[in-house]
Amino acid sequence: MDLDVFVAAHRAEWDRLDQLQRRRRRLTGAEADEMVALYQRTATHLSMLRAQAPDPVVMNRLTTLVARARSGVVGARRSTWRDAVHYFTAGFPAACYRTRNWWVPTAFAFILVTVLVGWWIAASPEVQASIGAPEELREMTRPGGAYETYYTESAAVAFSAQVWTNNAWVAAISLAFGVLLGIPVIWVLLLNAVNVGIGLGLMAGAGRLDVFLGLILPHGLLELTAVFVAAGVGLRLGWTVIDPGPRSRRVALATEGRAALGMAIGLMVVLFVSGLIEGFVTPSGLPTWARVTIGVVALLAFLVYVFVLGRRAAEAGETGDTRAADVGDRLPEVA
Repeated sequence: MDLDVFVAAHRAEWDRLDQLQRRRRRLTGAEADEMVALYQRTATHLSMLRAQAPDPVVMNRLTTLVARARSGVVGARRSTWRDAVHYFTAGFPAACYRTRNWWVPTAFAFILVTVLVGWWIAASPEVQASIGAPEELREMTRPGGAYETYYTESAAVAFSAQVWTNNAWVAAISLAFGVLLGIPVIWVLLLNAVNVGIGLGLMAGAGRLDVFLGLILPHGLLELTAVFVAAGVGLRLGWTVIDPGPRSRRVALATEGRAALGMAIGLMVVLFVSGLIEGFVTPSGLPTWARVTIGVVALLAFLVYVFVLGRRAAEAGETGDTRAADVGDRLPEVA
């Protein structure tokens, strides 16, 4: 394609479309029809340029022009409460269900690494000595020690906010940086598995495993599940870079990326609930069985939400991606 010739041949159409879209509120019927035809033609021009002569200056102008004209042709759609309801009753649970083959194995791998690290530390006084001095370890694991006071040293509201922020950051890293072949996701998971395993091993070695589990299970069941979902989605996104399937890599990444970032909203809500449990239930005076039961109920509620509601939504065609009406049109392409 000769870019100069192409631009010279169609500049008048682009200028006319720009003129019409600027006064679209005062168009006659004939002018409105002309604007629709020019919008479709210009969108085709943009697709041709992307494929054959992606000049940045011309592309920038046409991209802006097509976007503005599109809002005039189809109208701008405002988000409503219906969108929020649809997202939480269909989009988010369907996205979680669709990615289950990634985050469920991630969960098992995380638990396996945690248990192995914990067992290794609990069974080896030498490893414990490499972590800290005997006095320090006793101070951490004794009744009323660091592992227990961690949940009560701050006000419940402030502690919940702190926990939520930290976990939201971990989930965001997994979702956003999964595109880097999933390597950052694996690193974050490994660090968290080792950290939990160290606590598990030290408390088990001190004969206080029941106390440790009673402290971590009430909030940890739901909290870690949300992290597993984020990590699984990030790993799926990373794999899309390697194997986009029948779609082009650009289209596959755009589709999966939109769904992944959209899941961030839902996961923030899940992590907010787990933060409330960690701030108000974990350090409460409730008996251990009651606190653990609350954690189990929260986890079961989420699993039912995903595997019942999400499955139904996925079978109905919901993917968690942006609605088709909000995604720009594109020309058919050969894989």
